Amino acid sequence: MPSAPLRNFHLPLTGETYDRLKEEAARERRPATIVAREAIEEWLCERRRQFVREEIAAYAATVAGSEADLDAGLEKATVEHLLENGKKR
Repeated sequence: MPSAPLRNFHLPLTGETYDRLKEEAARERRPATIVAREAIEEWLCERRRQFVREEIAAYAATVAGSEADLDAGLEKATVEHLLENGKKR
């Protein structure tokens, strides 16, 4: 799969942050730009996951008790299945 073209982004860092980034990059023996890029990508992915969780929770709260709520039979079967397989959530 071809990678997307890279774009430059100027990001001023405090001296402390810059030094910590350079130290981490040296420890990993990788360029600081790659370490920083991966850290930003990971943070953005986590932010997206959090947003989706919040949206799902908001939707669930909105439809709770309505016809769009989880089917009681399906919910019961799921709980039974999880209990039978020893999985706890």
